[in-house]
Amino acid sequence: MRNIFKDNEFYFVPLGGSEEFGANFNLYVCDDEYLVIDCGIGFADDRYPGIDLLLPDPSFVAANKDKLAGMVITHAHEDHIGAVAYLWERMQCPIYTTEFTANVLRKKLKQEGVEGVPIHIIGQDETVEIGNSFAVEFIPVSHSVPDSSALLIQTKYGNVLHSGDWNLDPAPVIGRKTDEARFREIGEQGVLAYVGDSTNAQVNGFSGSEADVAKGLAAEFKNCKGKIAITMFASNIGRLVSIAKAANEAGRSVAIIGRSLHRMSGAAYDCGYMDGVADFISDDEISYIADENLVLVLTGSQGEHRAALARVARGDHRGVKLNRGDTVIFSSRAIPGNERTINTVKNNLSAGGVNIVTPSDTKNIIHVSGHPCRDEISAMLQWVRPNCVIPVHGERQQLDAQAALAKECQVNQILVPRNGSVIHLASGGSEIVDHVETALLAVDQRRIIPATHQSITARRKLQYSGAVHASLVLDDDLRLLGKIKIDTVGLTCKRSDDCIAAELENNILETLDNLDVDITFNEDEIARKIMSALRKYVQETLGLRPKTTVHVTLLDI
Repeated sequence: MRNIFKDNEFYFVPLGGSEEFGANFNLYVCDDEYLVIDCGIGFADDRYPGIDLLLPDPSFVAANKDKLAGMVITHAHEDHIGAVAYLWERMQCPIYTTEFTANVLRKKLKQEGVEGVPIHIIGQDETVEIGNSFAVEFIPVSHSVPDSSALLIQTKYGNVLHSGDWNLDPAPVIGRKTDEARFREIGEQGVLAYVGDSTNAQVNGFSGSEADVAKGLAAEFKNCKGKIAITMFASNIGRLVSIAKAANEAGRSVAIIGRSLHRMSGAAYDCGYMDGVADFISDDEISYIADENLVLVLTGSQGEHRAALARVARGDHRGVKLNRGDTVIFSSRAIPGNERTINTVKNNLSAGGVNIVTPSDTKNIIHVSGHPCRDEISAMLQWVRPNCVIPVHGERQQLDAQAALAKECQVNQILVPRNGSVIHLASGGSEIVDHVETALLAVDQRRIIPATHQSITARRKLQYSGAVHASLVLDDDLRLLGKIKIDTVGLTCKRSDDCIAAELENNILETLDNLDVDITFNEDEIARKIMSALRKYVQETLGLRPKTTVHVTLLDI
């Protein structure tokens, strides 16, 4: 493999999470020694039928794992930690992270049956030497999950601030505030590059405070009759505490529904972040609580088909049922691309007479983002004063928005990367110097396959073009023995639902009649001729190019 990194140089390569939401996977290279930052999942859309989770392809790092000094996880959100359990065995490096994140990671590794992972717990404000080239300081930042950290990556060539996910919440419900004083000190020391979260770079103002959400939910609960179901990101522990406080004020008990919620809340209990929060009731106790005294916290804020909220909305959740007059509160925002699935859940809820409340439906504050808006990014850039800004964590429009904002803040240099961009970091000016191949992997049941795998391509084609399957048996004189078996998927014709099969059968018979009996054909040759004829017929009559398979058996009788 071509070595694109020179000795005595410092590089940054985003391998996932740039020009996309999710699948964050970043590489720093110093003196040909590697350091990975985060390893997260992405959520599949309708381009990947039958797939829920996407992973960054670690092939480039895995091919150089002898150079890999370690992996640092900034926080416990799925888009930063979720792929570790699937991909660690390909890299087999030590992992460095904070206590809460380590607790969550251990639970995920155990769930996937991955053993022997060396996890080093690093306290916030602490610095750890990783390999021979890197010293990494964990700097506390406020976010919606405890122990979130920005990273000061220190090398002999200069320092880079890798922001992770953060905001400037003035009163976090859990965890520490973003440490302005430390960031100002870092700015005085000099920063080669700020590699920063772009999620809300198009949003003016500030993201708000989780403390306001607790008050807003308490006010909203007072307007609700019957059961209250509230959906949120499972990893938003701050929101879970806000819900618990609001429910206590309203005299309601809280039950959490969904494995991921139980896993995250369990980690929060283990680390002491739920101290002072009333115990949640068990699933078995739900039926004994009056509806007007109950709050259910459900996974599925993004409309995921298998999540608890979607199942409740369809009426096929065994333990939870919502009745007419109950209320579902969406304490979340829609990730771009998920609007259709979320609306499907909302429509199912509305059909059952359930009231729906989203952040745009109420004057009460029921959601704030864990990511910095424009005024917060501007403040950070003023504190840090980097030589270069490299926007990551967002789609292209978010990256470009942060780049434009950095220009307004008079940053000397701005580089907008793509996944795979090789960025040389230097005090005299950074630049994109090369590109490495990147890709996505798909979790298909228990298998991990390329997201471009032919099985996914075939499923996608079936969504739009349908399928034709035909089986027939012939004697050695090419005479038909028995009936032709034809199955179609997604095809129909104007006259009736059954007419397409009859027309396809006639087409097969015509093709057989046109075969030259003086020529010796094998089964594959006959099948190819019939397949070609069927495809041509369907395309000319229905305008579709279906997946077509033909099985021919020749009997010597």
